[in-house]
Amino acid sequence: MEPYRIEIPESQLDDLRARLANTRWPAEPEGTGWSDGVPVAYLRDLVEHWRTRYDWRAWEARLNAFPQFTTTIDGANVHFLHVRSANEDALPLVLTHGWPGSVVEFLDVVEPLSRDFHLVIPSMPGYGFSGPTPDTGWNVPRIAAAWAELMARLGYDRYGAQGGDWGSAVSRELGILDAEHVVGVHLNMLVTRPDDDLTGLTDDDRARLGRLKRFADDGSGYQRIQGTRPQTLAYGLTDSPVGQLAWIVEKFKEWTDSTDVPEDAVDRDHLLTNVMVYWLTGTAGSSARLYKEAVKSWGAVKPSTTPTGVALFPGEIALPVRSIAEKTNTIVRWTEFDRGGHFAAMEEPDLLAADVRTFFGDLK
Repeated sequence: MEPYRIEIPESQLDDLRARLANTRWPAEPEGTGWSDGVPVAYLRDLVEHWRTRYDWRAWEARLNAFPQFTTTIDGANVHFLHVRSANEDALPLVLTHGWPGSVVEFLDVVEPLSRDFHLVIPSMPGYGFSGPTPDTGWNVPRIAAAWAELMARLGYDRYGAQGGDWGSAVSRELGILDAEHVVGVHLNMLVTRPDDDLTGLTDDDRARLGRLKRFADDGSGYQRIQGTRPQTLAYGLTDSPVGQLAWIVEKFKEWTDSTDVPEDAVDRDHLLTNVMVYWLTGTAGSSARLYKEAVKSWGAVKPSTTPTGVALFPGEIALPVRSIAEKTNTIVRWTEFDRGGHFAAMEEPDLLAADVRTFFGDLK
């Protein structure tokens, strides 16, 4: 394991500002708002803020305030934050982000969670400072196996896992394949798909399944592109910072508990820092590839006997149905909040941290 420090050359920041200044803007029909995607007027304002007022160096320093390392696992570079608690007997906890997230998602929960946990916060293979993966095949089980190896290398024999989005799938898989060492899994996203038997479902359950169907019909186009042609997509997003920004910011609008713009739910500069991680590392394509790898390895949901806590936020893409979730998960805590969304660690860090602390505290 090697110590790591983020040090972006000033030439990269100069290049970014030049590209932002020379953006070619598309035409837009009047009155479409967000229905066709990100509105030009909104994005122009955000880009101007990015170019003239956003301070990467301040956020770089904030990230570098935490100990960071890299190591090679299964042929891939893995970058991670490792923040040990002042309490030597604290439970180790691995936090896993998803797409379009990064380790930046967890900045606001590091301090409260590190009071009670030794935190390990990796960049998933192909994402951010882990950099593009050198080979294909990095699906959810392979990432989970890498996390089990990472925790073993750190000397953690007993630990917990937490995640949302892809981090939810990885954390759940980790609880299955390393059940001997994982004491519990906390998820802030869990997808439940209906089977042929819908008897016993409440009206609310059916509404949740309907919401998942609407997402599949109208909100999952990015999945189809990233799951079939990630390399073609990579050219546009790797060459255009505005393209990369639009591709990500649309999801912050649709998946957060926001009203008019994403900044209703997430700090503007925090959002831009998350985008910067993708831009500066050139990982638009390699991060998207996870969707293709997942499709190739997709199968029946594996049952998990690991104690599982589920924290649900109303702005989430779709909320799970508990009776369906309990068929394949050992759920010991189920919490539904009245605010927050998909990016819970950024939107409602206090609520998420408190629920994580209570879940693992109850397991003790």
